[in-house]
Amino acid sequence: MNIANAQKAVDAWIKEHGVRYFNELTNMAQLTEEVGEVARIIARRYGEQSEKESDRAKDLGEELADVVFVVLCLANQTGINLQEAFDKKLDLKTQRDKNRHKNNEKLK
Repeated sequence: MNIANAQKAVDAWIKEHGVRYFNELTNMAQLTEEVGEVARIIARRYGEQSEKESDRAKDLGEELADVVFVVLCLANQTGINLQEAFDKKLDLKTQRDKNRHKNNEKLK
């Protein structure tokens, strides 16, 4: 599924199951909460913090999907075509950074 189709799928889900979008500030708070859950898993599973027993069953993929879902909601409700925005950003990064990382001694 491409981003445009994902936006449409989220919009259809909201209309069928979610009644309406939460307002933008609520969704921003929700996005922050979801990113925090991703950070918690990464810090404990891949970082130096010890993982609590209660965190071991948490699914990083599911938490990342939560982040994507809320981002798609925010894009929909603010009129952003995220597919176009992402394609534009990828082109910009490709042009700007095409040799930057290849020439970074820290990455060798």
